[in-house]
Amino acid sequence: MTVSRTIRNQAQTMRDRITEELDRVTRNRRVQRRSRIDRASGSLKQAAEKAKGAFRQNGSGPR
Repeated sequence: MTVSRTIRNQAQTMRDRITEELDRVTRNRRVQRRSRIDRASGSLKQAAEKAKGAFRQNGSGPR
């Protein structure tokens, strides 16, 4: 897993978590829902990168 992708995915997750909290305060449900979806997307990307890294380290990737 590259460091730049990890940082980018974590930044997306944190940005969307902050946005979701701000929208909760302002009671903007539509934007709050979108932020939740984006946060989940960042988490999934991060998990996919971890899985790729695990296969590369074990040497059991495609040949």
